[in-house]
Amino acid sequence: MPVKVVEGDLLAQSVDAIVNPWNRNIIPWWLLLPQGVSGAIKKHGGTGPFREVARHGAIPLGGAVLTGAGKLPFRGIIHVAGINMLWMASEFSVRASVRNALELAKQSGFQSVAFPLIGAGSGGARPEKVLEWMKDSAEQQAFPGDCLIVVYKPRGR
Repeated sequence: MPVKVVEGDLLAQSVDAIVNPWNRNIIPWWLLLPQGVSGAIKKHGGTGPFREVARHGAIPLGGAVLTGAGKLPFRGIIHVAGINMLWMASEFSVRASVRNALELAKQSGFQSVAFPLIGAGSGGARPEKVLEWMKDSAEQQAFPGDCLIVVYKPRGR
């Protein structure tokens, strides 16, 4: 499956679903100060998706959970446990997150999904390595729709 890499803002993509690099979902969401993608989702989409993901309980490392999109214009948000309990991403957690997110997107009938660089922010992984792992993992999947990896670039730059 071909993967398209674009620069920009994840929330500005015209796709059915976006992926939110989340944690293992063990610490209550309201105790965390969402940053990066999670912070943008909370700011623009509200707390609904986080309340919903909390009801799923603990997520295995690399696992994926689907929620509604709150006030955002997407059909859903796929939250992936891309970082471990020490807030670190690994090749395993990134690859498993991509694989499981695309499988969930396929099962949900989504025709397009956009990913940020999973684990390249608070997860501490090098962006170029994350992009390599993500592209390779996504290209091995049988997702029938469009897959975008969005490298964050603030608007106006």
